[in-house]
Amino acid sequence: MAADLSSPPKKSRLTWYIIIALIIGIGLGFALNKTYLSEYNQRLETAEAQLKTAHAQLATATDSVGRTHAEAMRKQAAEEKNAVLLARDKAVEPFSLLADIFLRLIKMIVAPLVFTTLVVGVAKLGDISAVGRIGGKTLLWFVSASLMSLLLGMVMVNLFKPGIAMNLPLPETNETGIQAVGLSLKTFLYHVFPSSVVEAMAKNEILQIVVFSLFFGVATAAIGEPGKVVIKAMDAIAHVILKVTGYVMNFAPIAVFGAMTAVVAKQGIGILKTYSIFIGEFYFSLALLWLLLIAAGFLVIRGRIVELIKRVKEPILLAFSTSSSEAAFPKTMDELQRFGCKDKIVSFVLPLGYSFNLDGSMMYMTFASLFIAQSYRIDLPLATQISMLLVLMVTSKGIAGVPRASLVVIAGTLATFNIPEAGLALLLGIDPLLDMGRSATNVVGNSVATAVVSKWEGELGPGQKE
Repeated sequence: MAADLSSPPKKSRLTWYIIIALIIGIGLGFALNKTYLSEYNQRLETAEAQLKTAHAQLATATDSVGRTHAEAMRKQAAEEKNAVLLARDKAVEPFSLLADIFLRLIKMIVAPLVFTTLVVGVAKLGDISAVGRIGGKTLLWFVSASLMSLLLGMVMVNLFKPGIAMNLPLPETNETGIQAVGLSLKTFLYHVFPSSVVEAMAKNEILQIVVFSLFFGVATAAIGEPGKVVIKAMDAIAHVILKVTGYVMNFAPIAVFGAMTAVVAKQGIGILKTYSIFIGEFYFSLALLWLLLIAAGFLVIRGRIVELIKRVKEPILLAFSTSSSEAAFPKTMDELQRFGCKDKIVSFVLPLGYSFNLDGSMMYMTFASLFIAQSYRIDLPLATQISMLLVLMVTSKGIAGVPRASLVVIAGTLATFNIPEAGLALLLGIDPLLDMGRSATNVVGNSVATAVVSKWEGELGPGQKE
């Protein structure tokens, strides 16, 4: 597939539209938080205060009457809190819908885009040995980057100790709404190998689509001349899908506006004050991870790493503002080819990266898991922390495509190491804010990985002019 994926390159205005939508969304969200949602927020504060009082009474009650009264008070406050949260979500639903519709349109595109581009890319590689060679280099980078991300999260959370410094009141219920996923070879393999490619596409199971596409692409190349017809058809379909992507991307600023308005309207600045330590330290750690990824990329592609980051600024901003790496996938693929990466490398490495190389999410897993352990004053020896890191390394690869995947993996890890899963409740309120940084970092990590593998293969050409 040629690099000219869309119309002749122009200075894109989409980035500026997204930034403007981001600012307007934050402003409107803040205004709604102080006016339209103020009653909900006051009721929520009252319910949380009652919960805190009930927990204190349960801890100090010395007789059954006192405990029964405190438990009834706790149950009533919890029900009130849940009811208010649902009502508040309903109040900002029109804004949330703008983002949800855009993300659904993106998901509509991703599966056929991955399939067609990967089949063309693999078929153009020519044989199974080339696929194995490039796949080996790709996985080597992915494993190294994932270990670095997990290790950095472990180091930074031990350095800052936010769980101890914040001294948050601990939740006493396991009703977090997160289904834990344990470490299971069967579960991992089921998430890798599809029983039906149609089902895999319907559920956007990227890893399963990749596996089928690899088989299909190698087989297409193996049959020789008849396969060229398939490659040409797939190439044409991929261009059609990318044209559809261009249409969908025009709605990105509207989606960003809706997403930011909804998040800020619900959370306000109160949660930023409460969790300022954790948010600040986590984003500082993400900034360090960016520097490490860029430095690693510099060792391979030298000064062009700066050009690469400039190229992918739009996908990064889109992933950040929608809290979705997937939303940035089509645009990232386009920009990497404009940067000079050959289409056969991009279409092979980038889809794999969305299953194996989510660097921001990986760092968050160790950071968040150890934060929860610190909050419960659970002292984990270094050997145990390294064991946790390795468990996360494996389990995270088997749940690509699962909603709130990071939290799902963390829940399973907490259970494995006897850390109360209820601690996840400490992070649920700020997870959308953290997910923004994770998603943007995932785009950076996969962009650097694609450029590096392209250079290793001698397939990194000059970039197109803006």
